[in-house]
Amino acid sequence: MFSSREAFENDFCPVRDELLGEMYRANPNGLNQLVESVSSEVRAMLALFCYRRSHLHSLAVSIAASCSERELFQLGGRVGSALYALSREPAARAAPSASYGHRKPITLSTKPLSTFSPIEDELDDELAEAVTA
Repeated sequence: MFSSREAFENDFCPVRDELLGEMYRANPNGLNQLVESVSSEVRAMLALFCYRRSHLHSLAVSIAASCSERELFQLGGRVGSALYALSREPAARAAPSASYGHRKPITLSTKPLSTFSPIEDELDDELAEAVTA
């Protein structure tokens, strides 16, 4: 078992990249099945790994909900305890696990941002007069 210091110094994903991607894209029911497919210690390590990455924060909270406080504390210290508490809050459990579900829709303006007045180029006018003369 890793100490909390080793876990932070040897920052690696405890599951294969494909499984992490499946978890990231999974709906809440599918995520629970994927999380249960790994051992409790790996689950705690994965929750802490995801928590240290802002784009995986909601995934970390969802995974931490399946961990015990003891496991998270042993691997992450105070951060593990905080993650455990966060995962037990009602708002955290109701939130969808995929980060793209939280994004606001993109709206595009239909009007021009600004209007520009035509540029009057005096040098071109003078040059045209000199050439014609």
